[in-house]
Amino acid sequence: MLTRSGLLSLLFTLLLPAAVLAGKWTAPPAAAIASAHPAATEAGMRILRQGGNAFDAAVTVTAVLAVAEPYSSGIGGGGFYLLHKAGDGLTSMLDARERAPFEATRDMYLDSDGEPTSASLEGPLSAGIPGIPAALVELANAHGRLPLQQTLQPAIEIASGGFAVDEHYRRMANMRLELLQRYPQTAAIFLHENQVPPLGHVVRQPDLAGTLSRIAAYGNTGFYSPLASGDMVEQIRRDGGIWSLSDLAGYRLLYREPVTTHYRGWRVTSAAPPSSGGIALATMFAILSHYDLESMSEGQRYHHIIEAMRHAYRDRAEYLGDPDHVQVPVDKLLSEEHVRSKLDWISSDEATPSASLPPVPVEGARGTDTTHFSILDGEGNRVSATLSINYPFGSGYVIPGTGILLNDEMDDFSAKPGSPNGYGLVGAEANAIAPGKRPLSSMSPTFLEHEERLVILGTPGGSRIITMVLLGALEAMRGGTAEQVASLRRLHHQYLPDRVVFEEGAISGSVADELTLLGHELQQQESPYGNMQVVIWDKEIGQVDAASDPRGAGSAAVLPRLSVARAAAN
Repeated sequence: MLTRSGLLSLLFTLLLPAAVLAGKWTAPPAAAIASAHPAATEAGMRILRQGGNAFDAAVTVTAVLAVAEPYSSGIGGGGFYLLHKAGDGLTSMLDARERAPFEATRDMYLDSDGEPTSASLEGPLSAGIPGIPAALVELANAHGRLPLQQTLQPAIEIASGGFAVDEHYRRMANMRLELLQRYPQTAAIFLHENQVPPLGHVVRQPDLAGTLSRIAAYGNTGFYSPLASGDMVEQIRRDGGIWSLSDLAGYRLLYREPVTTHYRGWRVTSAAPPSSGGIALATMFAILSHYDLESMSEGQRYHHIIEAMRHAYRDRAEYLGDPDHVQVPVDKLLSEEHVRSKLDWISSDEATPSASLPPVPVEGARGTDTTHFSILDGEGNRVSATLSINYPFGSGYVIPGTGILLNDEMDDFSAKPGSPNGYGLVGAEANAIAPGKRPLSSMSPTFLEHEERLVILGTPGGSRIITMVLLGALEAMRGGTAEQVASLRRLHHQYLPDRVVFEEGAISGSVADELTLLGHELQQQESPYGNMQVVIWDKEIGQVDAASDPRGAGSAAVLPRLSVARAAAN
């Protein structure tokens, strides 16, 4: 008669494919989660132990981050989910990006002189129609195996019981204190006596718990239906917003084919438009594939990486927008002819001044805070998700009675094509405001696949997201551990302004001198940036590794498949 431990061992053996037992790991030996908040990682692991898959865990992690990381994401925001289903091998992107209200107009954020105002960053007028509630329902119903009531329960518990304020929360709240103080309902939740809360102060959100409970019980009807949204719309319009019942009833998620490219034996899969991430990454990898970076000096290696960044961001400014509203010439941008036209500009002897490149055609004259998580389950299902409400604490506006903090993603449009947005990015007509349109994004959830390794990664960071993912990907391809990828020092160039910004320690003194002699303008950042979350499966040795960026307050955890079997047996 089998003992309990013997039964568990037998169960674990049966769970493993024969190829694994023969020494070829065709399924991960463990599950892993890396997210920007320990409570989210812990809750996601709880769902995996309860028999949920990566998509169930993604629901839980999304919702807990919405509660415990209000400066970065939320039910009132949107994002992109890169999904891979092990059963059929299909990879897709779930587009939960916000949409402009139907009453939005092209020049709605310009003053009487035709110049951009702060209205795209503050208050309910800056908010697009959220996609996260719909994403929670879709992930659960179409891909998960547990009921929404179960996967949302951890977030509901934390919203009701509260979470403790840490130093990062205090920094973010201080950054937008005046805005948070503007709205009494916002200040009552996120401030203490109308000031930045002290360390350890408990933030409770009973109204948000109620909203999550309604979504858990009624799905999309609990958020987007006229019955659920009537009071929300009335409050928003009373306070200066332009949402309508038809905006909410008409919101739709979209599945899009991700952008895929290849680089030195690696398959790189990332976000499709209206994210600029996948195309920009594919452009940079295509340029870099013409150089042997590993044989170069560190200075030359950085020089060519910077030049690749410059050209990718220049294309972003001209061509990219919501593909449902403008024609995005993906085939042209990723063609060998287009890449070779860029190589003609790149010299190993000097930097290319951005002003010397063909100008971005515009008519007229015009996030540091987002979040990311990476999930791999024991079956090989995986999720790379980047979510946002844009600036810290989004619009600063909480819909009274709901606990929902609204995004300010309308700033991601080109309010005045040719002028920079809050992240210094310029855009052309392709990203101009239009009713029902999704704003262009830099969010870049990514998978890297090689016969020996699988990497799931992504990060917040506004305009710097794409370059952080590029550098992290290159480090992973060189054999870096999850910790090395997440903690890698960073540099960034985005075409305009024409300068290289970098973290302390990213560029040595001698390399800085070399880059300066080549004509690059360098600017060291006063503080680190980004918050990368990484999961790596090494197929050769059958090991899963995960890490959360040390710059943030997140955490990573690995759950052996035997632990899942043991939990199920209990």
